[in-house]
Amino acid sequence: MEFTNRTFLVTGGTSGLGGATTRALLEHGANVVAADLKGEAPDGATFVQTDVTDEVQVQTAVAAAVELGGFAGAVNCAGIGIAAKVLSKGEAHPLDLFNKVLQVNLAGTFNVTRLAAQALSQAEPGQDGERGVIVNTASAAAFEGQIGQAAYAASKSGVVGMTLPMARELAVHGIRVAAIAPGLFLTPMLAELPQAAQDSLGKQVPFPARLGDPAEFAALVCHVIENRMLNGEVIRLDGSIRMAAR
Repeated sequence: MEFTNRTFLVTGGTSGLGGATTRALLEHGANVVAADLKGEAPDGATFVQTDVTDEVQVQTAVAAAVELGGFAGAVNCAGIGIAAKVLSKGEAHPLDLFNKVLQVNLAGTFNVTRLAAQALSQAEPGQDGERGVIVNTASAAAFEGQIGQAAYAASKSGVVGMTLPMARELAVHGIRVAAIAPGLFLTPMLAELPQAAQDSLGKQVPFPARLGDPAEFAALVCHVIENRMLNGEVIRLDGSIRMAAR
């Protein structure tokens, strides 16, 4: 798929992995709608305040992307992480926190995917009959969730689990679905840690022994968009790290 005269919707598109993806798509010549709860979109992108769990707000963001012309896909980077043990000092994990993580990370991803797919299905097909591509964000935690990550790991495992069935279903419409499972990346959350803590985390990665750069995630997103044979796949981007229990 070409980038020029194409428009992509990026959720969580003002910072972190989403911000890097927005910038990379712009650099490739695409139009971008950065959908996020807050923040400022990178220069050249269109910001639409969006809660990914809200149907009307996502419809508005998708409509904004369609309005720009050449709507070609969505990249789901919006997500939250809450650390809580199933049992902590005799207290059970708050159910509302568990539900919130699943609602944003899993239901929110599905909400954007289904509404983006609806719009993409109405586009004119290109080479190989392709109409669009959707790239979702999973996590290494989907495979090796650590202690305190029950909710987060469950939500990201759900993203992994729905990748293939959605790709199979949407294939008839010429829409591809793939997911990226990043490991330890220097996102705003990790950037708040002391440098010593960042360095310690980075050393856990076999090679390269450092935290991932969001630009590396964005580069893979762009490759997935360009490579039509990437479909129904979950790609680990983690320097071969396998997370320990804690």
